[in-house]
Amino acid sequence: MRLDRYVTHGVLLLVAALISGYTFSVHLVPRAGAIDAAAAGPVTVGGDAWYGRDSSIIKPVYIPTAPLPNRAPMIYTVAAGDTLDSIARDLKIPFREITWSNPGLRLPLKTGQVLRIPPVNVPGFVVVVRKGDTLASLARAHGVDPMVIADFNRIRGQLTTGSMLVVPVDPALGPNLSSGVVADPMAPARFMCPIPGAQIIQKFGPTGFAVEPSYNGYLHFHTGVDILAGYGTPIDAAAGGMVTAVGFAGDFGLRVEITDSYGLVEVYAHMSSIETAVGEPVQQGREIGQVGSTGLSVGSHLHLQLEIGGAPADPLPLIGCNA
Repeated sequence: MRLDRYVTHGVLLLVAALISGYTFSVHLVPRAGAIDAAAAGPVTVGGDAWYGRDSSIIKPVYIPTAPLPNRAPMIYTVAAGDTLDSIARDLKIPFREITWSNPGLRLPLKTGQVLRIPPVNVPGFVVVVRKGDTLASLARAHGVDPMVIADFNRIRGQLTTGSMLVVPVDPALGPNLSSGVVADPMAPARFMCPIPGAQIIQKFGPTGFAVEPSYNGYLHFHTGVDILAGYGTPIDAAAGGMVTAVGFAGDFGLRVEITDSYGLVEVYAHMSSIETAVGEPVQQGREIGQVGSTGLSVGSHLHLQLEIGGAPADPLPLIGCNA
């Protein structure tokens, strides 16, 4: 009797299970059309890595084998015997980028002096953020897009006073004037002959010409180059920059000074007349005045002098002059 009861219960449970399964299955309404039963494929993440359904990498991520270029400005401490040219040569950067990054730099360099240096292989210069500076004001002062400065230096907030930023430039174009136009459209980072095709009659350096003053231990020293031209011949800017002085100045006579985009001062001396004014941005190749023979001069010619921190330096080569 008890056995029959167990059998009966078992039959009832089996019937209940069958009824339950049937009821569940009738609620699964089949969907019309074919069903794509293929497993989900891999997905692309960042364009470099492929991940399977279990998040395992099935295509390796690209890992660069060469070091990424350094974007940080450098600090260089002047050692005994260092010169502007030797530092530029050792660091493999143009000396103009050193003068550009160190406004007010004076020669000769002093042992222990600290210089700001832009990153190697990144044409440009270093600026120090001053109180009140903004990306917009720095960009405007140097004629560049503020986003160029922000992106290169990875700036995501306010500028920090005293911090150093790198302002990159296109080496094929060179720097811009504050007006936004290219400073040196004819020869970036080089000097053009102020009087195209004219002859250089005296170069930079020691000379036996008694009228020249003593300098740097030499009895007579020519601190620039003399370019022969007739009275009234137009004089063009050898490089673009800002006019920082005009008028008479002792032995130079009537002269124009242009502080170019790299912080170098070009002096155009013995002029007969001037076609520019202090504070005016001047593009390379623009006429700034005419040849004369004012000041300490023997006959009409142009004396072109290059100064770095008040010290004369050799402006050669001048592209387009006849040596």
